[in-house]
Amino acid sequence: MKIAIINGPNLNLLGKREPAVYGSTSFEAYLSDLEALFPEIEFLYFQSNVEGELINFIQEVGFSVDGILLNAAAYTHTSVGLGDAIKAIDAPVLEIHISNTFAREDFRHQSYISPVAKGIIVGFGLDSYRLGVLSFLKG
Repeated sequence: MKIAIINGPNLNLLGKREPAVYGSTSFEAYLSDLEALFPEIEFLYFQSNVEGELINFIQEVGFSVDGILLNAAAYTHTSVGLGDAIKAIDAPVLEIHISNTFAREDFRHQSYISPVAKGIIVGFGLDSYRLGVLSFLKG
């Protein structure tokens, strides 16, 4: 099984950025743990602060992976383009958020990803990604 993990803007700062909200672990460290936990899965990881690069990567892998875990971060609430890219591919996409976006500012309650995603996992910290992997494994 091949799963792409795509992280959007500012998630390159995990471990440093607002640790009270996002924790103190970098995503690279967490990804190593995830790979050890699921050695049977090939993970493709991509992070960008640029909306167009995220869309390009979704289009690049969206016909060849078994699933995508997408944490579009702030673009979740603003990007019609990301939603359109998800509609255009074959791979199922899970919308992932580290924090509970519904317990935060009102603008974070709107998502252009949710209507085209297979499901949503929010508020479980970095463990949201593990839960997403389990969802793909169960089919």
